[in-house]
Amino acid sequence: MPSPRVGYVLKVYPRFSETFVVGELLAHQRAGLDVHVFSLRPPVEGRFHEMLARVRAPVVYLPACGQRCERLWRDLADAAGALPGLFRQLEALRDQAARDLHQGVLLAREVRERGITHLHAHFGTVAAGVARIAARLAGVPYSFTAHAKDIYWEGVDEAALRARVADAAAIVTVSDYNVARLRALHPPAAARIHRVYTGIDLDRFAFRDPAARPPVVVAVGRLVEKKGFPDLVDACALLAADGRDFSCRIVGAGPLAPALEERIAAAGVADRVELLGPRSQDEVRELVAGAAVLAAPCRVADDGDRDGLPTVLLESMALGTPCVSTPVTGIPEAVRDDETGLLVPQRDPAALAAALERLLADAELRARLGRAARALVERRFDIGRNSARMRSLLWSAPIAAAAGA
Repeated sequence: MPSPRVGYVLKVYPRFSETFVVGELLAHQRAGLDVHVFSLRPPVEGRFHEMLARVRAPVVYLPACGQRCERLWRDLADAAGALPGLFRQLEALRDQAARDLHQGVLLAREVRERGITHLHAHFGTVAAGVARIAARLAGVPYSFTAHAKDIYWEGVDEAALRARVADAAAIVTVSDYNVARLRALHPPAAARIHRVYTGIDLDRFAFRDPAARPPVVVAVGRLVEKKGFPDLVDACALLAADGRDFSCRIVGAGPLAPALEERIAAAGVADRVELLGPRSQDEVRELVAGAAVLAAPCRVADDGDRDGLPTVLLESMALGTPCVSTPVTGIPEAVRDDETGLLVPQRDPAALAAALERLLADAELRARLGRAARALVERRFDIGRNSARMRSLLWSAPIAAAAGA
């Protein structure tokens, strides 16, 4: 078979919180896969991780028409030369939003002109929708990775997701929990739904024995409801009330920052708990590697949103930092209670405080959990092995599609 040329379709590239995308691209790059990146929106955050500079894949920002889409017909006419039969195929796409259709046509033209053989989108929402349109128009297969919000959030367009699953040559997701959920919702596609864990570059996350670390608790993530950081603040207040010597550092930015600041002040732990704001991946790695505990008190948000399997948990486990988390979606597949970390019920600050207390007080427990966590990450979450699994799926997707999968 000829070597594939894969187009990665992303809503926004790069996005500061999506280090897993950059890590995946770098792993493919090391393996020699020819990847082109297509972004539907320009980045707006203004902060980028250092690892981004190592990505050599060309990046195309697809133009997007405004509300009236004045340029849609002009671009359709321009694309028709590269996409024979384009106007005949539009009948089957008349239910698509004008913006998505426009970008799908532009992406299909790029696919033909660049010789892309496969499209892969991250998240089953707009990126997968545009990839589906482009794949149909350009005559190539597509796949997508489903994470969590695109599966569980109450605002998910179930009909659109069914259509994307039905047409995809392969659907990848990040946990066995998600696989079971997607197969239950989409039985005809069960054979095409695969679990590929997010991978960690173990060379960049070297193990460090956690036994002698200072009593520092660190948490990393966007300041949004599903991360459960209010529970962490309340747990820290309980630890402080018990006289425990510790400090807590929360890394990240998001809409809940003001509310968390107020909660920290109201709990009287402003001298113990600090919001550090966003940090680069290198800075986060050093903070986590120097902490006694990583807290990830994830919860199911009121709108159904939740984490799939947070990358920061896997990175912490690779570093040897013991983790306390909750049994939400795929987390128990990595954090196995009292084996590779500790699990507590979601929305339970008292249980979270007790687990943090155990780890802060017991160096031997930290060392045991840290060693076991590293061993599990090496077996199941190595990015070289997992990205190879992804490439195998991408390579074989045209065969699966031809077989009527």
